[in-house]
This record gives sequence, C-alpha cells and structure tokens, in this order.
Amino acid sequence: MSVIVDYYNYWIVVFLMMAGFYVVISANNLVKKVVGLNIFQTSVFMLYISMGKVSGGTAPIIIEGVTQYSNPLPHVLILTAIVVGVATTAVGLSLVIRIKHAYGTVEENEFQNEDDAI
Repeated sequence: MSVIVDYYNYWIVVFLMMAGFYVVISANNLVKKVVGLNIFQTSVFMLYISMGKVSGGTAPIIIEGVTQYSNPLPHVLILTAIVVGVATTAVGLSLVIRIKHAYGTVEENEFQNEDDAI
C-alpha cells in the first residue's frame, strides 16, 4: 500500500500516458487525436517535473545552512517543451482545418476511404 501512496504522482503520470495513448489509437476524429497527444505530452511534463523536485531541497542559491538543492534544469526544459508543444498543437490543428476543407470531414476513416476510391 505504501508503494501506491509514496509514488502517487508516478501512478497519475502512467494513467495519463495510457489515457492519451488510448485516445490516439482508438479515435477516428483528428481533433480527438490531437487532444490525446496533448494529454500524453502533459504526462511527460509531469514526469520530468516530478523527478526534478528534491524533497527538502531549496532553490540553488547559496545560503548558509542549506546543503540540499533542487535541480532547476528539468523545470527549464519543461518550459521550453511547453512552448514547443503549443506550437506543434497549433500546426496540428491547422492541418486538421486544411484536411476539413479538402475532404469535408475530420474523421480519419472517411477521408481514407475517399482516397482509396481514387
């Protein structure tokens, strides 16, 4: 029982990863696939931030009496990854809009059948 309680943040990360992966695999709607990718991406962010936090650690500023510091690098990398994630989400949604204009639908199986007919 203590394994579940002690590592609850990792259990949440695994749940979000599997939920996002399931949405990407099972959904035919392209917007739902983009949302599933964002859920998966958020779980990776949470994983890196969870690993970067040191219990009892402070910011890496030299102060008398402090011997344990948290590493700020994972947090900085996640800030960069969030910006990249927003940009790739915008590109993905713009591609979905372009597909909607070209095929009249965002359902993957419908425009694949239309391509197969040609």
